[in-house]
Amino acid sequence: MVNRVLTVSLLAGLLAGLIVAALQHVTTTPLILKAETYEAALRAVAPSQAAFSGEAKIILAHGAENHGEHAEWKPQDGLQRTLFTTLVTVATAIGFAALLLAGMIAANDDIDERRALIWAACGFLAFGLVPAMGLAPELPGAASAALEQRQLWWIVTALVTAGGLFVFLRMEAPWLRALAVLAMLVPHIVGAPHPAAPESKVPAEVAAHFAALSLAIQAALWLATGFAVGRLWPWFARRAEAR
Repeated sequence: MVNRVLTVSLLAGLLAGLIVAALQHVTTTPLILKAETYEAALRAVAPSQAAFSGEAKIILAHGAENHGEHAEWKPQDGLQRTLFTTLVTVATAIGFAALLLAGMIAANDDIDERRALIWAACGFLAFGLVPAMGLAPELPGAASAALEQRQLWWIVTALVTAGGLFVFLRMEAPWLRALAVLAMLVPHIVGAPHPAAPESKVPAEVAAHFAALSLAIQAALWLATGFAVGRLWPWFARRAEAR
């Protein structure tokens, strides 16, 4: 069982990740490059804000910190950037596949295309769409609150939404469903962290276009991963039974 989970996760993540990485290359990546030109133009006007402090870091979470305290490592434009983006996308898809399989196995669900796609759609809602209602995907140079605050809000929102969806869809008791809905609303009632002065280096139309495309790409990644899981798992199961 463990070997099958690992194999299906790796293969499904590789297939879905490569497909979606190609989509990213022609959708969100050009917008990121455009946003970086705005950021670079403003830094050229105020070079003191772009000074390198000697402590490079990689930002892997929601948004990017651009406060001039650290210089962020980033891949060079061209082949290096494409390969790095593809690698991250494939790794993310592998994680999605493992998460889907773990959830379906723990819930004692049959793993087929239909159920895997349903779980993938719920995964996108919990980890993509619902958190984005408070913290939309951001381009470099976008105004944002402190990274730690945004990470905490995102994690709490995603976990509460995932748990709430599971209870709402699996439990019959009306009071449990009502409690699940209330729990999913709480993070949004509290509110996501936002900067006091929402100033951005990126034009609003570019930021809005990027947010929409990013959510579409994330939905495609979840659904492609779910489809691959739903196709590969039964195939490996039949092979195991035939031995």
